[in-house]
Amino acid sequence: MEEEVLGKAYDGRLMRRLLQYMKPYRVVVATSLVLLLLDSLVQIIGPLITKLAVDRYLVPAPHRAPGLLDPYLSNDPWQGLTELSLLFLVSLLFGFLFNFGQAYLMQWTGQKAMFDLRRDLMTHLQSLDVAYFDKHPVGRLVTRVTTDVDVLNDLFASGLVTIAGDLAMLSFVLIVMFRLSPGMTGLMVAVLPLVVLATIQFRRSAQQSYRRIRVAIARINAYLQEHVAGITVMQLFNREARSREEFARINREHMDAYKDAIIAYGWFYPVVEFFGMFALALILAYGGFRIHSGALTLGVFVAFFQYGLRFFRPIQDLSDKYNILQSAMAASERIFRPSRSRFQGGRWRLSLIMSGSPITMKTGCSAMLRFAWGRARPSR
Repeated sequence: MEEEVLGKAYDGRLMRRLLQYMKPYRVVVATSLVLLLLDSLVQIIGPLITKLAVDRYLVPAPHRAPGLLDPYLSNDPWQGLTELSLLFLVSLLFGFLFNFGQAYLMQWTGQKAMFDLRRDLMTHLQSLDVAYFDKHPVGRLVTRVTTDVDVLNDLFASGLVTIAGDLAMLSFVLIVMFRLSPGMTGLMVAVLPLVVLATIQFRRSAQQSYRRIRVAIARINAYLQEHVAGITVMQLFNREARSREEFARINREHMDAYKDAIIAYGWFYPVVEFFGMFALALILAYGGFRIHSGALTLGVFVAFFQYGLRFFRPIQDLSDKYNILQSAMAASERIFRPSRSRFQGGRWRLSLIMSGSPITMKTGCSAMLRFAWGRARPSR
């Protein structure tokens, strides 16, 4: 069955073919990538502002090194905190604008690319040989043009660009955390292998479940199309009960696959959250000891704690994006499969005998027939 062809996690040939639909919108994609990087940078600024507010005004550190904003801030605590609060609010506003712009542009680009893909698919399906539609149920073809294309929309709208954004966010957080405190950064990184192992196991479980979901959806659509189109024949042969049993079996396969996916998502996020809280508990103990010994300021500890809360979020997002990438490869394999079924036949002829005189016509039929006296027989 063609729906069992489920693709690799990454196929360069298929990806190059998919990216052809993004070429007309490459300027918009580049703009979206720039906005995503700016959003990542803005998210880094918030904890640094908090660190400055704590170390300069709330709990002044005696040996604090002057920062870039110190010459522009007031010495009065109330006025200085107001200035930092306004700066923090501005960073949140810019983060909202960058995030909104990036999401809007990628959704717009994804819909445009999918419009072009659906148009090409429809044009291509109309050019296929009639024999192709005899071998492939219409329900499966409908699944390709609708559901599989929607999976590709997920890849373009929230997959490719956001993968780069998650990697950039993780890199920025690691760099800033290491600059603030190499020791506490080591504690965070020590927990990272456990998160990676949980992510790998989740990816395998979710990937298998999603494969079963894709196959079940294609089977449901094909089954419904065939039985709705042939409802008269089914009723004539009194097969309603048998049809209900078969559909219930296919529908249950779809439900079981979704249940397995729900279970995978159900345990993954709590496990990652547990490891994250465990790492923060280690940081709390280590940071408290360092503050007590005077080797660490309270502002650095507060900022590092905020970065720790954001550290594992990109890893969770990357795991989801991997599933989107694998699903898109599977969907693109099914979508582009009809292109190998183009009509390769030659020219056909139809010979009609009317009043004893043969009339030859060129048509799309696959045999030469002679019609005489109301009866058809193969020509010799």
